[in-house]
Amino acid sequence: MPRVIEYFGFIFYFYAHDHLPIHVHVSKSGCETIFQLIYENGNLKYIEERKSADIRPLNEKQKKEALKVIKLHADFITDSWTNFYAKGITPKTMKITKEI
Repeated sequence: MPRVIEYFGFIFYFYAHDHLPIHVHVSKSGCETIFQLIYENGNLKYIEERKSADIRPLNEKQKKEALKVIKLHADFITDSWTNFYAKGITPKTMKITKEI
């Protein structure tokens, strides 16, 4: 389960045997929401959130904060996804220490 980003208690990660579309799991304080990055013609068109099956979702404030990070680092998340699933390269964790 590679961690992609750590940001003030938020953990952004992939599951080892996950599936398309490109998405990142975001957890904080025992809650989790999944964010799908939807691309069209190579450009990020929108980010769609969905609830994890058995885990309470992030609250609205946490979702907004997570979305800010995802939007700012969508290319890093997408590159990490592609490298991990297509090439077997485990991503290095980006540790963000300044608030966005």
